[in-house]
Parts: sequence; C-alpha cells; structure tokens
Amino acid sequence: MELNVELLPWQQEVFNDPTRFKIVAAGRRTGKSRLAAWQLIIYGLQTNRGHVFYVAPTQGQARDIMWTTLLELAHPVIKSSHINNLQITLINGCTISLKGADRPETMRGVSLKFLVMDEYADMKPSVWEQILRPALADQKGEAMFIGTPMGRNHFYELYHYATLGDDESYKAWHFTSYDNPLLDPEEIDTAKKSMSSYAFRQEFLASFEAMGSEIFKEDWVQFDDEEPEVGDYYIAVDLAGFADVESATKSKNKKLDQTAIAVVKANENGWWVANIIHGRWDIKKTAKKIFDAVDHYKPIAVGIEKGALKNAVLPYLTDLMKSKQRFFRVEELTHGNKKKTDRVVWGLQGRFEHGQITLNKGDWNANFLDELFQFPNALVHDDLVDALAYIDQLAKVSYYYDYEEDDFEILDPVAGY
Repeated sequence: MELNVELLPWQQEVFNDPTRFKIVAAGRRTGKSRLAAWQLIIYGLQTNRGHVFYVAPTQGQARDIMWTTLLELAHPVIKSSHINNLQITLINGCTISLKGADRPETMRGVSLKFLVMDEYADMKPSVWEQILRPALADQKGEAMFIGTPMGRNHFYELYHYATLGDDESYKAWHFTSYDNPLLDPEEIDTAKKSMSSYAFRQEFLASFEAMGSEIFKEDWVQFDDEEPEVGDYYIAVDLAGFADVESATKSKNKKLDQTAIAVVKANENGWWVANIIHGRWDIKKTAKKIFDAVDHYKPIAVGIEKGALKNAVLPYLTDLMKSKQRFFRVEELTHGNKKKTDRVVWGLQGRFEHGQITLNKGDWNANFLDELFQFPNALVHDDLVDALAYIDQLAKVSYYYDYEEDDFEILDPVAGY
C-alpha cells in the first residue's frame, strides 16, 4: 500500500533531518500537528516491535488534536483502531497510542521506538525526564517536541540547549505562522490588530519572550557605532559564581547567571555603551577578562560588586597586574540598601527615556536588549542590565576619589559634585 505524504517546505526540512531529538517551536496553525501525525505513521511502519506514542498535556487534548488526523492520513495502513483506549494498530503490528501527560502512570513499562510530545511547555518536565526518556533507551528511540512557546520555561530551556550545538543528538527549529503557505498572511495581520503585541509575538511568531514589565520601551533605545570624541571610560563588573564551566555549558539547565563587564564612555551628554562582555567563566578566566577590558579601554574607574566573589577574584587580578605591570584601583560597588529593581530603574530608566544612553553595535546587543525589555522578570536573566546600572554608582565615585577634601567644597556629597 502507498501513502500520499504531502508536506510543507518547513515540514520536509524537519522530517528529513536525521537528528535523534528534534525540538520545533512554531506559531499557531503552522502545521506542526500534521507533521507529527506523519512522523508517527512513518516511524510506526518502520518498526517491528515496540510502541509509538503521541503525548499531549491531557488525554482529551490528545484525542481532539490527533485522533481524527491519524485516521485520515493512515487509513490505508490501519489494521484496527480503538477509540476507547485511543490506540491504532498498523498493518505491521505496531501500535500508535495517544496519551495524556497528566496521567504519567499509563506510560510506564513500555519500549518506545518514537515519541511526539505536543505542547511540551504545558507538561511537567518530569514526564519526559523520568518516564519517557528511559522508555526510548533499549531501542535507541527518537523523539520530537513541538509546541508554541509560553515564555521562559522548560520548553525554552530544551530549545535553547538544542541551539547551542554541543549535543549532536539535539536540534532545534523555529517557525512562525507566516511559514505556512496555506495560511493567508492577511488573516494573520488582521489578528495582529486585535491582539496585544506580546500575545501576537507569542502565538503567531512563536516568541519565547516572557511577559515584560514595560519599564523599558523599544523606542527609547538608540544606536551609534561611532565613539564620542569627548568622555571618560568606566568599567563595572557584576560577577557570577565560578562553577565548573565545562559541565555548566553542556547542561540543559541554562538558568545559571553570567558575569557581565559593562564598558561605558561617559560625558556631559550621557553614556555611550561601548561593550558588555559576558559569559560563564572560571575564576582565572574571569580575572583575565576584567584585566583585558581595563587594558584595552583604559578606564578612569573600575568597579566590582561587593561580596565574596569580589574577594575571590581580586588575588587573581592582583597577580595579573604584577605580571603585566599594569595597575589599577578597584572600587567596591554596593546595592545601597536598594532592591535590584529599584537600583536598575533609578540608574537606567530615566537615561534611556531621555536619550542619554546610546549603544554601540555589537554581538552583545541581542542579549542585552532581551534582558532589558523583560526586566524585572524572574524567568529572564538580568546580569548585563545589572552591570550597566552599576555605572551610575561608579561614575559618581570616580569624580572625587583622587582628591583630598581640602582641595574643594562639596556641594552634593551623593553625586560627588
């Protein structure tokens, strides 16, 4: 018997890829469920033992989304079907079962050849990690995760892990509703007019952004890759923990903080953000990154956030200064008894709103803006934003630390004027 397999261009790309674990983030009505149906059928026909599972957040959703589609597409190769237990047996004896992640006990003790997890963001990650992943082991089975993003959660973590390229068994794709040529673009544009921009980006553009606070607005951001002729450089450092970087990089848990080194040239017109160097490094590399930034930009002041991490990195910085014969003073930056949100808003919001912060163009822009527009959201990092906000405190310190108080009259002790 022959099956008439018809796929959209994006579906063909995913279907033909040999990667074992596929993660597909796609907008509404993109065609991801139909792709899943064809994958279930083809994998089912290619196996002589084991099961093929389609898993939705609930069994009711699994039935509503996939049952009719499977019966329609697989009709020539179906031996029997039982709607009561949502199982389809193919002519080769393989069983396709529709399951709900809300009933994980029904999925234990099986040997899986292939698995689709639909709307993975709505499931508990333990269903995959503790039940379904082990079920793929004996046959070295494959899996596909599909869904529309719902902010930053375990689906995002898995998607992001796949994009890193460190694990060849994982690969990620991103498609919007516009990638379905059967969907009228004008209909999508019409929906956009009646939806919030956040909801539209999530549902139709498959954006992983978390719900923003609107503290910082996109139209406040301005770029200029030409360095101002007048001004002084400042460097502020927000340190992260010095964990085992190698294992942290390859972990699926991407919630680890990053060290951020904000480099700003300030003058009476505002700040020009030259660079925000960021990453997860061990303590020696962190010290080297800070030293190299100071050596390159030659700031008049360098500040590092107060705490145990600063105390830990300072000896390594001191060793570098001695070996390179390049010495600089490190100011101690503090939160000033303010909550982080208040400190960041105080240091950055007014400056951005009034055009007093300009960003140099660089590969750090995307990460910084992602953090800025989502701030303060617990699901999104804020390391780059936090480092930049510390420049507000550092610049004030640097105005007067080189002088004796007898040399001038203090008019504003807070600003150091």
